[in-house]
Amino acid sequence: MLIIILFLFAPYARAQGNYEIQVYGADTVEPRNLMVELHSNFTPEGQKNIIDGVYPTNHQEHETIELTQGINAWSEVGFYIFTSEQAGHGVQWVGDHIRPRVRVPDSWHWPVGVSLSTEIGYQRAVYSPDTWTWEIRPIVDKTLGRWYLAFNPALERTWHGPDVALGLDFSPGAKIGYDITKVVNAGFEYYADYGRLTSPYTLHNQQQQLFAVTDLNVSPKWEINIGVGVGPTAATDHLIVKGILGRRFDWGHHPPVN
Repeated sequence: MLIIILFLFAPYARAQGNYEIQVYGADTVEPRNLMVELHSNFTPEGQKNIIDGVYPTNHQEHETIELTQGINAWSEVGFYIFTSEQAGHGVQWVGDHIRPRVRVPDSWHWPVGVSLSTEIGYQRAVYSPDTWTWEIRPIVDKTLGRWYLAFNPALERTWHGPDVALGLDFSPGAKIGYDITKVVNAGFEYYADYGRLTSPYTLHNQQQQLFAVTDLNVSPKWEINIGVGVGPTAATDHLIVKGILGRRFDWGHHPPVN
């Protein structure tokens, strides 16, 4: 019923990012560890026109560097560097975000993983008319045998730009995956922007994406995620290919093994 209600209302649609396409799990990076990730996203079929001074997304390639430092057993801080490459514009710096996150400690013995991140940052106006934005992202996940489930009901807010008066925006993400083997997990990821909580967009103006994804669990030190996504609504880029390559580095001092 909630989805039906969301489809019925609506005035505007926001610019699409597609720089870091990921559904978060509840775990944080361990203390004295640094996670380095490269997010590579290419849009074979997207927006082809300049709208309100914003470059089209068609044939844009986005490379995002994400650095996440573990603070203690229940918190971390992440930092993003967004870039874009496109014929006619070359390689461009897009913006930076910072993202502190905390989680429910293991000692609380909750039946699901729960964490909360908040992200604030800047992006250049030629890539997003809303140049300063803020996001708060609750994260819930659960492993059930070979199944993995995650839900990120994110709320977004513009601090500077044309959408500053629109209030909170609801942009959920969800993931379901199944361990085919000990190494290969296959499943789906869903991303959306339904618009304002008080006045959601019409279905035509909503952004919705469904990705078929594969995660390769080759080592605890590595994160590998690849996927192909389609956007069924007019406000969404119609085809996106994405990949995430991550490596954990342990800066802790360990006693030598005899």
